[in-house]
Amino acid sequence: MTPSTIGTDPDIAEAVATLYTDGIIGRKAAFSAEWADAMREDIEVAFEEARSRPDGAVGRGPKRYYVEMHPEQMRGWLELVDHPWVRGVCEAVLGPNYQIVELGFDVPGPGAKNQPWHRDFPMPDETRSAGRLTSLAFNATAVDTEENMGPFEIAPTTQWDLPEGFEHEMFPDKALYSRFEALAVRKYPRRGDISARSALTLHRGTANESDKSRPVLVLGVDSPGAGNAEHHDMAVTRGFYDSLPDRVKAHLVCPVVDELTPISQKHSIEGLMMGEA
Repeated sequence: MTPSTIGTDPDIAEAVATLYTDGIIGRKAAFSAEWADAMREDIEVAFEEARSRPDGAVGRGPKRYYVEMHPEQMRGWLELVDHPWVRGVCEAVLGPNYQIVELGFDVPGPGAKNQPWHRDFPMPDETRSAGRLTSLAFNATAVDTEENMGPFEIAPTTQWDLPEGFEHEMFPDKALYSRFEALAVRKYPRRGDISARSALTLHRGTANESDKSRPVLVLGVDSPGAGNAEHHDMAVTRGFYDSLPDRVKAHLVCPVVDELTPISQKHSIEGLMMGEA
């Protein structure tokens, strides 16, 4: 995918249109099931390490955790960020100088409760005034999602809802829930599928009534100046950085270091700590 072809690629054009209308778009079988299985192995290693130290994992509700990781902790990271559809969507929505700012994962475990409807951050001024999306969250499931595993639920079109009556501009009052529930769509991705969404689109994790965890990868990408990088501590080593194609290096704004340091989580969303318990 190159800048000259993005504008004429029907898959990318459809993705942009859908992101601006529904707030979420999926791509089936973007990767192999084997790629997703390797991702799950890497998530499990990172999750065990993160939970062994203070601030390694942050709660996002009962039995639900979020952990950030460095790109080198995921064997398939380069394949993810260099996928033509991912690059094309980033460039078309966020501009040619888009920035990769976050790599992490959510783990809703058995017993996780319904989350409150929420956004991941307040609506930026540019979105409010100019109707422009300035960030995207890509999600890749590590398992084949089943109905009782607490599937992700999203209310399409709500990325444009003004945050009137939203606590911290992120959490709508429960009096508004009937609107979101009327719009709500549950997602059942399978290993290898990927989605892109605006994190402003109202969403929630639902109750996991199974005996299985439902880990999902999160890749956060910004327009220049969007400001989400300050909430994350992603880094790469010099050797890893030097091994990357220039087209990927151009979108990394994280530090290049001699040695990686375990990440202490900064992107805590206080309103999600208790869920609906």
